[in-house]
Amino acid sequence: MANRCPQIGKLKIGIIGAGVVGLAVAWRLATRGARVEVFDRGAAGAGATDAAAGMLAACAEAEPGEEALIALGRQSQARWPSFAVELLQQSGIDVALRTEGTLIVALTADDQARLNHHLAFQHRLGLPVQWIGPADARRLEPHLTSNLVGAVWSPQDHQVDNRKLVSALRIAAEGAGAIVREHTLVKEISITSNRTSGVILAGEQRVSADVVVLAAGAWSREIAGLPLELRPPVRPIKGQMLAVRMDVTAPLLSHVVWAPGVYLVPRCDGRLIVGATVEEKGFDASLTAGGLLTLLVAAWRAVPSIEELPISEMWAGHRPGSPDDAPILGRGPVEGLIYATGHHRNGILLAPVTADTISRLVAEDIVDAAIRPFGLERFAQAQAAE
Repeated sequence: MANRCPQIGKLKIGIIGAGVVGLAVAWRLATRGARVEVFDRGAAGAGATDAAAGMLAACAEAEPGEEALIALGRQSQARWPSFAVELLQQSGIDVALRTEGTLIVALTADDQARLNHHLAFQHRLGLPVQWIGPADARRLEPHLTSNLVGAVWSPQDHQVDNRKLVSALRIAAEGAGAIVREHTLVKEISITSNRTSGVILAGEQRVSADVVVLAAGAWSREIAGLPLELRPPVRPIKGQMLAVRMDVTAPLLSHVVWAPGVYLVPRCDGRLIVGATVEEKGFDASLTAGGLLTLLVAAWRAVPSIEELPISEMWAGHRPGSPDDAPILGRGPVEGLIYATGHHRNGILLAPVTADTISRLVAEDIVDAAIRPFGLERFAQAQAAE
């Protein structure tokens, strides 16, 4: 648990966004003694957090050119066990951190070649992943297709129940003294003499704050107050998903499984999450036959028995994407404004490290080395270099 700072009790913090990131930051800051108020345009956690699959896939999702992001993800992955225990202690909710690991399966020789090429990169970074043959993969997951060529085994890529997580974070944050205001649209960040003075709500109500943390996910760029060119370059990336219902006593899968075009995430309550499309469709939230068909066919190719399971839910969400698919963390362009947005596919994974580093930045004015590569200024530097 974070230590209290003598000065922070004098600070009033406004956090825009009550998703996993906003609530985690609110919890940490309230625990330090700050006066924290969180605002969300909808229900707490009803955006990308509610739509997520809850994977903690720092190794499986490692990509060339994203070394700093991989390091950040691995740091956060290491914090997850204690983060989950602390949440259970503070909220009474078990967030269902499951540690069975992840399989990334190959169904064809081309899949195998692609995974082996990626595996070489992962091994150069020292990531704990290995190739296993089809017999070993099916020993871990007997319902995988008999056409399996093999798989990459990632024993440290786990999962958490994102919906339980948001409930736990809200209880913990409010228990520490934070105020969470749902269905309260922040229209504008109030700026006076080049520093934040609070937020302006719909209806022109002004709420004062010494520091404003912008954690509004895909909606972060929509909030006025800054000139458009100084707002964080975050856009919505649509994802369609569905859940099927397994027999809790004999679940079809027990590990997270990635297959070409789909991932499958088994839950303790019997749900099997099937996701997700990646679409540049703005804030369109419609479900399409093509999107869901693509997911189901890809899932069926990897796990044929899925065709027998009833569908229990279908939904779409909006990931907060940035130009380089990495989060925007750190100081904003005016004094007192802090960014904690743009987490794209990694909001759940990065929640612990984001909460710790952003609360430290607010409370102690220290930019942790882990988040230095993710400041807003990197986009201006990239443009200047072109």
